[in-house]
This record gives sequence, C-alpha cells and structure tokens, in this order.
Amino acid sequence: MAPSSNGTILKPHFHKYWQWQVDIFFNQQTHKIRRHKAQQAKAHCIAPCPNSGLIRPIVRYITVRYHTKVQAGRNFSLEELRVAGIHKKGDSSAKKLKLATQPKGLVMPIRNVYINEKARVITKEENKFKAFASLHMA
Repeated sequence: MAPSSNGTILKPHFHKYWQWQVDIFFNQQTHKIRRHKAQQAKAHCIAPCPNSGLIRPIVRYITVRYHTKVQAGRNFSLEELRVAGIHKKGDSSAKKLKLATQPKGLVMPIRNVYINEKARVITKEENKFKAFASLHMA
C-alpha cells in the first residue's frame, strides 16, 4: 500500500510499551532520610567546626531591590578579624583557631528579619524635601 499524496502515514502504530520509558522512584523519602542521617553523622564527627565548611559573614545584597535580604558573604573584613583576635594570614595552630571560633558557637542558618513599621502622617518638611535634587547637587 503506497502512502497518500499529502504525506500522512497509513495505519500508524503508536502502542509502544511506555512503562519502559518512565522512571519512578518510590524510595525518595528513604533517600531523604539517609542523606539527613549522613549529614548529621558528618556534623557529629567534625563537632566544633561548622558542617557547611568555612565560617562566612552575613552580608546584605547590594541592589536596591534586594538590599533587605541577607546572604553568606565571601570573607571577613580585616576589622572583623582584628576584633575576633585572628591574624589576617590565618593561625597555623589548630588550637588557636579553635579558641578563636569557640565563643561564636555553631553557625546558625541565616534568617531575614523584617521590622513592620506603623503607618504615619507625612510632615510638611518631608513633603517639601526633594531627594533627587539634593542627591544630584551633592
């Protein structure tokens, strides 16, 4: 039987065994529990150190849109290291480093803190203030 003139396939057979093509993981919850237990065991083995690696400072996002949120920064500033009593080159002694990081305790997850401000009436001075013009002049 020849194909028709408009290119359609006669008698197509699309009843393939589709179950072979699908992967279903019924043990997702088991894997989640296993990963959680492994993470807890790792944290217990390296007890004084944080589980996530190096200690990182909490910094704010730089853009105006996201500057209310905080994230983990890359490094501490020299002033922060001086206040903590850690030399900028790093302590070679593990004992000194352990003592330097011990008062801080374990690294807690970073949480954004939002302060709800109550609505208030705008004063005449605030209404007259031209922010763009003053910044432009500065």
